[in-house]
Order: sequence, then C-alpha cells, then structure tokens
Amino acid sequence: MTDIPLGDLALNFGVSALAVLVFIAVVMAVAIRMNNHSIIDICWGPGFAVVAVVSYLTSIGSDGNDLRRLVVLALTVVWGMRLGLYIGFRNRGHGQDKRYTALLKHQQGPLVPFLIRKIYGLQGVLILVVSLPVQFAMYEFRALGVIGAIGIAVWTVGFVFESVGDYQLSRFKADPANSGMVMDRGLWAWTRHPNYFGDACVWVGLFILALGDPLALITIVSPIVMIKLLVSYSGKALLERGMRKSKGQAYDDYVARTSGFFPRPPRPARNHAS
Repeated sequence: MTDIPLGDLALNFGVSALAVLVFIAVVMAVAIRMNNHSIIDICWGPGFAVVAVVSYLTSIGSDGNDLRRLVVLALTVVWGMRLGLYIGFRNRGHGQDKRYTALLKHQQGPLVPFLIRKIYGLQGVLILVVSLPVQFAMYEFRALGVIGAIGIAVWTVGFVFESVGDYQLSRFKADPANSGMVMDRGLWAWTRHPNYFGDACVWVGLFILALGDPLALITIVSPIVMIKLLVSYSGKALLERGMRKSKGQAYDDYVARTSGFFPRPPRPARNHAS
C-alpha cells in the first residue's frame, strides 16, 4: 500500500514530460541553427535540473516532506548544472562531436524527424525515466531518516568522484607534456572511469533518497538505466574502443592494472618481454 498521491504524481509526470519536450525542442532548434548537435551533450545534465525544478514547483501544496523535497531539488540541480558547465567548457572550440557527424551521414528523410528518432527523442525519454526518483521524492511525506542520510552519503561519494575525476582529467589534458599519454593518475589510477562511477553513485543516491514509500522501489529502473548507459552504450564501452585504437599498447597496459569501474588499488605494472 502506498501513501503517495498517485493522481498528483501522474500530473507531475505529465507536466515534467511537457517541460522536457519544450526543453529538448529548444535545444534541437539551437543545434540545427548552429549546425552542432553536440549541444545535446551539454544539456543532458541541465535537463534533469529542469525536471527537478518543475517537480518541486508542481508539488507545492502536497504533503511531501519539505526537507526531502529541498534536498532532492538541490542535489539534482547541483549535479546537473555542474555536468553541463563542465561539458560545455570541455567542448568549447571543438565543433561537433564526430559521433553526430557520422550519424548524420546516414540521414534518411527530412532532417527534424530523423533527429527526433536518432538523438533528441531518445534523450528526452531517458531524462524522464532516469528522473523518476526525483519526481517520486517530491510526494513522500516521511522524514528522511537513516535511509535518507545514506542516500545523501552515496550521492556525495558519487559527486566527489565525478567532479574530481573530471578536474584531474582536464588538468592532465591541458598540459602539453601529456600529449599522447594515458591518464593514469589520481582517481584514474583506481578506476578507468571515476566520472562514470561517480555518475552511477549519484543516481543510486537519489534512488535511495526516494525510498520514503514502498511504491518508490519501482524507481530502481533509474539507476539501472543510467548504469547500463554508462557501462554498455554511450559511456565506457564506446570510449574504450576509441582509446584502444588511439593509445595502443599503453592503454592495454592501463586496462591490465586498473579497475574498469569500481575503484580499487591498481595492480602492479606488468613487464613485457624484450
């Protein structure tokens, strides 16, 4: 049995879907105008911030616990906006990502429907699905308690890993002396993807924060989808294929001594026979 007002939650989902639709449509229009669809990568994180703000405003007057609502709003917005700013700064002056250039070579039919099918529609659906814990949390009346504190702790670990990992990588790339080298320092010595591990923890933490009602267990789909994206699709798998091509043996050695996802101390470097 649930104490969540399902009618209010359904309305929230509808309003959030409309907000995401408008947000994605504006992003797509700007990307077409600029002929640069990498903009959608910048707007991925802010898209979740849009859902969090809309959900918070829509849930005003509900019986949702005010502290839970404020915490979930703040954590989602901070994560989303930091990610958007980082990707925007990283992509500055680099033009369109080659993934989108390659995709557009296979365009069939009018441009806008093609973009909706291949890029923007999927992004919008993913934002709505992954943001389910954020939406649920706005309507749960129970206090945060121990479970909420655990959720905040897991989110914090994830945010630190993602932020520090991104910072360390940007500093490494900014040094000309590191050109052509593999980043294997700091957090990158403990996991090949501290940013992706951090991202996963952020959404596990938000899922835990939504567990103020038994029905919220269904929002487990959120971290599952996010982790699947990070590990098997647009994240780890795609990046590592490119790294193996560009870095060769140096990257293979890095893979041999460094965890692929969960942090652990690096293994000793292996020796190669001459």
